[in-house]
Amino acid sequence: QVQLVESGGGLVQAGGSLRLSCAASGSAFRIYDIGWDRQAPGKQRELGAAMNSGGSTNYADSVKGRFTISRDNAKNTVSLQMHSLKPEDTAVYYCNVRRRVLGTSINYWGQGTQVTVSS
Repeated sequence: QVQLVESGGGLVQAGGSLRLSCAASGSAFRIYDIGWDRQAPGKQRELGAAMNSGGSTNYADSVKGRFTISRDNAKNTVSLQMHSLKPEDTAVYYCNVRRRVLGTSINYWGQGTQVTVSS
């Protein structure tokens, strides 16, 4: 079982910045794929940013150039640095960890942290 706890969400003006953090449990964090998903009101959950265990990243087109995902394997943490925030970024952001097990994978999510961007 992997437990994830997000923090750093809040209310920010358009154009501002926020840094989200996620603390993960477990001894094998360094081999997990990680990511940040988000779910806007009335919308399906979608990928915001992801990074595999080798450091390769993938960003949604809507956030590319504004958001940066990072990880600190020594501290079992993953972060999402968000700049130039827009009202469209308003969503609950969920930390995601993917654990590969016997040819398949198991996904874990935290409780989510609310990001609200005002005009």
